Amino acid sequence: MTLTAHLEELRRRLIVAVVAVGAGFLVCYYFSESLYGLLTGPLMPALPEGTDFLAFTGVVEPFFVYMKVGLLGGAILASPVVLYEVWAFVAPGLYSGERKWFVALVFSSVALFAAGTLFAYFVVFPFAFKYLLGYSSESLKPILSMGLYFSLVTRLLLAFGAVFQLPLVILVLARLGVVTTGQLVGWWRYALISILIVSALITPTPDVFNQLLMAGPLIFLYGVSIVVAAIFGRKKKGENEEEKGDEGAGEGRE
Repeated sequence: MTLTAHLEELRRRLIVAVVAVGAGFLVCYYFSESLYGLLTGPLMPALPEGTDFLAFTGVVEPFFVYMKVGLLGGAILASPVVLYEVWAFVAPGLYSGERKWFVALVFSSVALFAAGTLFAYFVVFPFAFKYLLGYSSESLKPILSMGLYFSLVTRLLLAFGAVFQLPLVILVLARLGVVTTGQLVGWWRYALISILIVSALITPTPDVFNQLLMAGPLIFLYGVSIVVAAIFGRKKKGENEEEKGDEGAGEGRE
């Protein structure tokens, strides 16, 4: 296929993806108020009595927030179509084994991202918001902006979804031979410190408990990454020759 044909196909698939996102946006914008209410689910129980509402400080703020909600929901709704278009574009240039790895990596990435966002929504947010809003008193009442809340929640959801990609990143590095199981085991102290620092930066509260809510799963995922690297990592040349030698010795004995 010529370069012009590749560009034409890329243009066509981009158009399909954009149209799918646009259609998803229209559907989600219609339900944007309900979707925004879903995002505020972990916040409302933590608000003090009598202040269980969000405010807007600008005339156009609700409009733009609901537009962002619709766009975010539309992108999620259209993601199967977008992923298919990406797959259809790159698949012809991959070998059969590479295609299997590509599909497995994409589905694993989506699953890990979803796990990270769900963990943040159902586990971290209720504790974090309860802690942060615990500073309210009779003379100190929270009045939260719907726009700022949406920005905070989406950033945190994206951050948690991203850091949950750790096993997948380690898998790719291990397959490329960049890291080995021995190195990952030897680096556990540095990994622990790095995880604690990342948890402190991502979690919205300064208390140790909420930071451990983030650090705990990351430590577990690092352990999973070591197992994944041991199973799927690239074998060293010496190990491959030893395996071949063992096979040859077995054949000789037969």
